[in-house]
Amino acid sequence: MLSKTGIHAIRAVIALAELPEGAYAGATGIALAIKAPKNYLGKLLQLLARDGLLESQKGLGGGFRLARDPQNITLLDVVEPIEHISRWNGCILGRDTCSEQNPCALHDRWKTVRDAYLEMLGQTTIAQLLDKPKPIKIRR
Repeated sequence: MLSKTGIHAIRAVIALAELPEGAYAGATGIALAIKAPKNYLGKLLQLLARDGLLESQKGLGGGFRLARDPQNITLLDVVEPIEHISRWNGCILGRDTCSEQNPCALHDRWKTVRDAYLEMLGQTTIAQLLDKPKPIKIRR
């Protein structure tokens, strides 16, 4: 259900979470590590920095780093600025009149799936993903 952009954002944040405390990584190094186009990833990282999830620093030794502890960053925090998932409240069939009082044929099933998905994203932290398979290594 996530776009490729959302997946790249999550992978980039995981890579940044694996940096030593206080270290910055450049967009090019992160892009190489997660196999994403560097210009595209640079813009994505800037968006996450504007949203307060990342800190950025220009110049030698600069780049991006997490603005807060990975235990306090959820997957929803990462993808919401990109995907606007919390706004997924319209009818899945595109009906204008779909509501609790006048539901479409998929309303209740879609609501269950959507709510479970949002809950999973909101309860899964970046820290929980760090020790899974193998870390992403950023070249310096």
